[in-house]
Amino acid sequence: MSWFVSGFFLSLSLCLDLGIVNVAILRAGVQRGMLPSFLIGAGSSFGDLFYALLSMAGMSLLMNNLYVRWGLWLGGTVILLSMAWSMIREFRRPKMIDLDERSEEPEHRQGWKDFTWGLGLALASPSAILWFATVGGSVIAASQGHSASSLFLFFSGFFTASVLWSLFMAGVSSQGGKWLGPRLVRGFSLLSALLFLFFAGKVFLEGCRTLL
Repeated sequence: MSWFVSGFFLSLSLCLDLGIVNVAILRAGVQRGMLPSFLIGAGSSFGDLFYALLSMAGMSLLMNNLYVRWGLWLGGTVILLSMAWSMIREFRRPKMIDLDERSEEPEHRQGWKDFTWGLGLALASPSAILWFATVGGSVIAASQGHSASSLFLFFSGFFTASVLWSLFMAGVSSQGGKWLGPRLVRGFSLLSALLFLFFAGKVFLEGCRTLL
């Protein structure tokens, strides 16, 4: 179960970033309702899972190189700490989200189009690509060398958190954005900072155990 929880919290650290995917989910909820918003989020969940599996495959090829393992250990720890510091700064000065701006997407469309829209946004999101290249890669690398069942639980937790987050954001935004504001954004930032600190410790300790 610890593997499921680890994957769950890793996915949550990605979801808490208020990038283009979350903004699209929120705008769809405010402008069009809960179902279109959730379908966009569900599509993005599959995009995130694709990148997570790709990161695992890439790490499997690279982990035989000792220099790569040291780079992921030290570099990943530093990056995670820097992202935690970035979230702390956002907690002090939360970013504002403009939900009134009209998006270029049509007002009404079939559900599968909302789903593919979310999938495309997740695959094209600069923040998601950067996250998987740095944070996700380092944490997933620390999970190498374990059984297939453990990895299945890890990715199951990762996907479950993404879907639940989409449902939560769709529900919040469909209420007209009444819960959205600086307090909620600051809460996201603080929780994200704590998660980054947790994974920084996890990556560092795993590196100490396997490399020293």
